[in-house]
Amino acid sequence: MLDPKLLELLACPRCRQPVVPDQAHDWLYCRPCSVRYRVEDGIPVMLPDEAQPIPAAGGNGK
Repeated sequence: MLDPKLLELLACPRCRQPVVPDQAHDWLYCRPCSVRYRVEDGIPVMLPDEAQPIPAAGGNGK
């Protein structure tokens, strides 16, 4: 689980907008950019080259 204080500080490296975690805290989502960033062992990997498109609703993108 990510520290709530850390989440307040994190922003998308592309657009500088806030990111939102999923329920399992495996991903951080940037809705304006339609991308997500993975979280490995509690550490966000927020490199622009590592961003992945947000899967379509109903998909099994996990």
